[in-house]
Amino acid sequence: TAARALGLRAYAAAHTPDGRRRLAATLGDPAAAVTVSGLLTGTEGPGRDGDGALALDLLAVVDAPQLDVESGAVLVESLADGSRLVLSGDPGVLGSAGAGQVFADVLAARACPQPASRTPDPGPIGELVSGIGIGELNQVAAPGKEVVIVPVRDAGEAVHRTVQLVADSVPRAIGVPVPDIQVITPGHGGLAGTRALNTALKERLNPGPGRFGGFDPGDRAAYTPEPGRTVPGTVVSADADGLHLDCAGTPVVVPKDRVEASVRHGWALTAHQAAALRWPAVVVVLPGDAAGGLNRPWIYTAFGRGERHLSVVHGVDQALPHAVAEVPGPQRTTRLRTLLRPAAVRDDTP
Repeated sequence: TAARALGLRAYAAAHTPDGRRRLAATLGDPAAAVTVSGLLTGTEGPGRDGDGALALDLLAVVDAPQLDVESGAVLVESLADGSRLVLSGDPGVLGSAGAGQVFADVLAARACPQPASRTPDPGPIGELVSGIGIGELNQVAAPGKEVVIVPVRDAGEAVHRTVQLVADSVPRAIGVPVPDIQVITPGHGGLAGTRALNTALKERLNPGPGRFGGFDPGDRAAYTPEPGRTVPGTVVSADADGLHLDCAGTPVVVPKDRVEASVRHGWALTAHQAAALRWPAVVVVLPGDAAGGLNRPWIYTAFGRGERHLSVVHGVDQALPHAVAEVPGPQRTTRLRTLLRPAAVRDDTP
């Protein structure tokens, strides 16, 4: 906003249509908010100048940990000499599903200024997530049921309690409607993975024959237009052109021959799929068979997706505090950090 007031061609980019919508509301200027993919393909934003560079002076990318090395390279190559790039994000969240760790490498190389301005989310959820970020799983006071722990004995009970929370308990007790509740679980497979949970949630929330490639109007959907990028939406209809989705107010048509490979039901997502997204209420499912795969970034990301309410369907016993305190997450090996360090050294030379 300040840059635009100075007459600069400034834009802010998110990774999803929902992120773009939130940016537009924050900026008070829908024209200034774009998605990274829309900016690069030319369907959003200022377009390109005569030399093929993006016609802008300043670009701020939010949720920058989700920027993989391929998208990051294309983005940087698309900027004209003299333009400015700001990468903004929480280094504690899960990184991109695609290759590389652009944001982490830029931070580690200290190749550019790094002002720290993170303000924790308010309330019990913010207090809980902030503690997780430094390796502490604290019990927090939640007088308004902002945080609820639901113990379960096995995966079957985890699925049952999750459906109960989404369909009844959270809407009734917290006042968050079903469309604003998201389920997050560690993986797609298993007795309480996204496939099992989505099957159970569809049966309860939107039963139907699945006549459009397994989908019915009203189904929650998770669309993957390209590897590593998930866009939540709702099924509207289907016709000869393909499956019609509403993705945060943006109409999307998935061609019939791509539906099976690129669209899943979306009541339940993995934390990687949910990393750049937020919802009023989130139900995190931790079945017993997930205990060995938990780590601090996963828990930090999953628990931090809820704005007003977090329910944890808890079947991993002491594996949860152990993962928060002792398992910092797998390290990725890339060359970007090494390549950036010479530039950082040159910048520091008197």
